[in-house]
This record gives sequence, C-alpha cells and structure tokens, in this order.
Amino acid sequence: MTDRPSPQGGASRSPTIYDVAAAAGVAPSTVSRAFSRPGRVNAATAERIRQVAAELGYHANPLARALPTGRTTLIACVIADIANPVFAEIVIGAQKAAREAGYLILLVDAQESDQLERESLERTLPAVEGIVLASSRMSDSAIRMIAKQRPLIVLNRVVSDVTSLVNDDMDGMRQAVQHLSELGHRTITYLSGPEASWASGVRWRALHEAASELGVRVHRTGAYPPTVAGGLQAAAELGRPKSSAVIAYNDQMAIGLMRGLQAAGIQVPRELSVVGFDNISGSELVTPELTTIAAPARIQGHTAVRTLLAEVGDSQAHPGKSAILPTRLVVRQSTACRRRTPPAARACETPAP
Repeated sequence: MTDRPSPQGGASRSPTIYDVAAAAGVAPSTVSRAFSRPGRVNAATAERIRQVAAELGYHANPLARALPTGRTTLIACVIADIANPVFAEIVIGAQKAAREAGYLILLVDAQESDQLERESLERTLPAVEGIVLASSRMSDSAIRMIAKQRPLIVLNRVVSDVTSLVNDDMDGMRQAVQHLSELGHRTITYLSGPEASWASGVRWRALHEAASELGVRVHRTGAYPPTVAGGLQAAAELGRPKSSAVIAYNDQMAIGLMRGLQAAGIQVPRELSVVGFDNISGSELVTPELTTIAAPARIQGHTAVRTLLAEVGDSQAHPGKSAILPTRLVVRQSTACRRRTPPAARACETPAP
C-alpha cells in the first residue's frame, strides 16, 4: 500500500494534490482534472476544490503534471508589441478560450523584432503544446520550421502550409475608400506600417485596387513604426499634406498623425480627413474621435486558440487552411467632406465642421 502525504505533514512542506483531495473530500484524480480539464468536473465540485486549494496555498504546476503525461496544458501566445492595445484584445480572447479548455497562456512580447521572436520561441517550444503567432515578423520559412515542431496558428498573416486566421483587410479598405470617395476626396495617402508587416502590404494593395475602381488617386509613404511615435514622425515628414485624406496602417499611427498635424496648425478633419485601422479602445477618446476600420481582435484570439487546440487534439489534422474574419468601417469625427467639394457629392450636402 502506498503512503499518501497528509495535511499534517509539517508546516514547512508545500501542500500537495493529496492534501487538497483529503480536505475537499474527493479523489486526487478529481483534483487533477479540476485543474487540468475543468470541463470534466462538476462545476460545484471544481469550485470547492479551488477554494480548498486556495486556503491550503496549493498551486497547480503544469510542468510537473507534464512529467508523466507529456502534456503541459500551456499555449504560447506571441505578440508583436505588448504596448499596442489591439494585442491586448487578442490576448483577452485567447485567454478566455484557453481557460475554457483547461489551458494556460504563456505570453511572449517580441517587441517588433523577428530575432527576439525567434529566440523566445526556441526557448519556449519544449514547454508548450501549441503556439499562436500574432502579427509575426519572422520569415515564412522560419514560421514553417516551427510549425513542424508544434501545432501553430498565425494571425494577421497567410503562410503556406500553416493554419492562419486573418481579418478581411481587403473589404475593410474598400469600405474606407468608398467612404472617403463619397465625401468628395480624390487623393488619398497611405501611411505604411513596418516593412516586415504582411498586413500592411495587403492593406496597401486593397487600397490601390479600390481607389482604381473609384477613380481616386493614391500614394504610399513610410514605412513607419506602428506606434503613436510613428504617426508623429509621419506628420513631421508630410508637412502640409498634398492629399485631402490619409489612411494609416493602424489606429496608433493615425492618432500620432493627428496630434502632429494639429501641433503644426493643420485642422483635422477640416483640412485633412484621417482613417485608422483596428478600432482600439482609445480611438473614440481622442479629439476628433477617430474614424477607423474595426477588426474583431478579441474574437480572433478566441477563435485562434480553439482552432489550435483542435489541431493539438487531432494527430491527423492537416494544417494550412486559412479563415477570414469580417471587418467594418466605424465612422466618427476625423473624416469630413473635402473642402470645395462639388455639389454632386450627396454625402457632402452639409458643410464640413
């Protein structure tokens, strides 16, 4: 008969799963499932086990649990920049899906560096069962190499032979160009994001195609860092813009651009309309409130983890499929009719603010 540790085993000893089981009046296997697979334990029982564990000071160790099973219930979520609010939304969605499945998220901030991203992943791989890569800056070949070692899903980018989840940037850009065209704008400038950004390239191509269909001239400037500072840099380099409207790679750049333009005495939207991308939490708090293309970041994070776990649990899964999430234009106060707009433009029958 195997001896089981008891709660009275000594003040200096850390509590074990057997201590929790004894105090909660359940089997040790039930305690294990309550932490590793909570969906398989009665909700009331699982809550009692968590309360007892908290009272005893017991903390489940996923790495220790992995020793006999080879399963850690850890998922790596790699983001490009923790300071960007859009990634916070992705992580919130990812954590919710992971928690529902009894997994934990290991967060990695790559700081917009492909080298740091790769080095972090190499150290993380042995401890996780799958990886969510959000807006990766690594090369396609590097991503495919990692995908051969662990189930992996890429967000905001398409890589052949790797499962991906992207927003409908094409349609979002079309909506933005249509909106600006209806306001009488005939020239649009695109502020590019990082050179290594797949999404920035897609958004530029979509803008170019939509503008061609609507008879709008477009040109691109940048690349700029996808931050408020990047937008300020763009404002300084643009000077007094020749275009009547600007679409920025993301909201942070758009907000920085507006701040820089306003500091230079250029009125938004009276002299220049500005559109962002992402609809981050602060986009409606700036003055003027930012017109932007809303991307479902939280849904994207949640869907990514659920898709990843399906591959983790299916040894016969065939990665490489892509899914697209819808985007929508949110019209606020940073866009208005182009000055001296011809009366024929129906959307501009009222004067610009």
